[in-house]
Amino acid sequence: MMPIQKTLTAGQALVRLLANYGVDHVFGIPGVHTLELYRGLPGSGIRHVLARHEQGAGFMADGYARTSGKPGVCFLITGPGVTNAATAIGQAHADSVPLLVISSVNHSDSLGKGWGCLHETQDQRAITAPITAFSALALSPEDLPELVARAFAVFESERPRPVHLSIPLDVLAAPVARDWSGEVARRPGRGLPAAAVLEEAAERLAAAERPMLIAGGGALEAGAVLAALSERLAAPLFTSVAGKGLLPPEAPLNAGASLCTEPGWELIAEADLVLAVGTEMADTDYWRERLPLTGELIRVDIDPRKFNDFYPCALALRGDARATLEALMERLPEGTRDLTAATRAVAGLRASIREGHGPLQRIHQAILDRIAAALPAEAVVSSDMTQLAYTGNYAFASRTPRGWLHPTGYGTLGYGLPAGIGALLGAPDHPGLVIVGDGGFLYTVQELATAVEELEAPLVVLLWNNDALGQIRDDMQALDIDPLGVLPRNPDFAALGRAFGCAVDTPRDLDQLEQALCDGFARPGVTLIELKHACAR
Repeated sequence: MMPIQKTLTAGQALVRLLANYGVDHVFGIPGVHTLELYRGLPGSGIRHVLARHEQGAGFMADGYARTSGKPGVCFLITGPGVTNAATAIGQAHADSVPLLVISSVNHSDSLGKGWGCLHETQDQRAITAPITAFSALALSPEDLPELVARAFAVFESERPRPVHLSIPLDVLAAPVARDWSGEVARRPGRGLPAAAVLEEAAERLAAAERPMLIAGGGALEAGAVLAALSERLAAPLFTSVAGKGLLPPEAPLNAGASLCTEPGWELIAEADLVLAVGTEMADTDYWRERLPLTGELIRVDIDPRKFNDFYPCALALRGDARATLEALMERLPEGTRDLTAATRAVAGLRASIREGHGPLQRIHQAILDRIAAALPAEAVVSSDMTQLAYTGNYAFASRTPRGWLHPTGYGTLGYGLPAGIGALLGAPDHPGLVIVGDGGFLYTVQELATAVEELEAPLVVLLWNNDALGQIRDDMQALDIDPLGVLPRNPDFAALGRAFGCAVDTPRDLDQLEQALCDGFARPGVTLIELKHACAR
């Protein structure tokens, strides 16, 4: 006699649907209000990663998305789970990272009534609406396949940003009227600009005497065509921080993420035409109120709001970055211009940046050079908001796209460690390096427990310990403000790392640092290296 098939609950069917969309990891912390989601996980093929704080779960999903190119998925409880993760959702929104955040919410009958239910919020959707592409409430099990399809349409056809779905407890537990768990809906890609606009853009590029390129995170799949376009036009290629690694470090036209430096500003000012691809050209990329663009600006972007914002453009090309650039290449005259002047300009830029370092940046550069010497070619670097990483954003040459993760737009502390964990789960054959300061480390240090529990590949956490909130201290001193609240008493970080089960190293100079890095990348699991400021002089 055949066993009777139990009716699926909405929570079980949702997990099956996610698996059919290709979701293979979910980050979260199970709670009394997500039990029906967890009922569906065993046997689904989806790996659950236990974070130690919902903010950490959000950052892990972010790191996973940045390295894998797939949306990172979180399961959260209503109320505090959502508010704890809100900072991570905001960071992903600012940096155009696709997250699917699925949370419970209180029973349908109680919503908005202020009954004092466990984890109650008056309007949970209102919390996440400003930091998501959309935030929606599922009023019945049958709403879920439509909402998930809409989320994946954002991820695959629009500017990728977080989506939040709230599901009432009674809806999660309700039986589905029919099994919709296999109803995967794919949407067409981002498309191409109109032919006439492509023709005009190609004509302007061909006529430009000193064209230059800027590429951002929206161009991560366009590295090969960007390299070809840069050579054909003899155009230096700048990137935002999110676009680091689009050209190999040794490429003669690779101007890097240097538009935050004075030599970078001086070079871009010489362009008579700038083609900006997949970048919002934000001041957080350049640390300058406005780039000194004196020539025409052509923009390629999927977000039409970018065409008339802080940098209005002469010509707007809305479409997929790679497909649009390929269409432009087909319309440009064949052959390559003389690269001599552009190559010389980029070489001068690189030299000027190194020669122009201040005393602190020279210390950073010495550390970054040791990192470069020890870092495996395929490694992923996840960096926190710390002065060493700020210098690394422009002074460290990434070898591949998706190889340098940084919380650029929102600029939150605590990103580096959990994002590094998610990054290795998204790129499981790659080793990882986390660059974090002592202040940011303490925001999410508890995620060392997750790292030790979940990771087999080497993850080296380089803790830059200057026993201060260094950037804020320096900013206060520059403004003649007494340095209040920026000189904390730190714990014994080495003992803390051992308590979590990490291998620990405390190098006393840069030679020992390089050896410690090599040792860390040679062993599986997590290594904590604490480098004190005095040891790097």
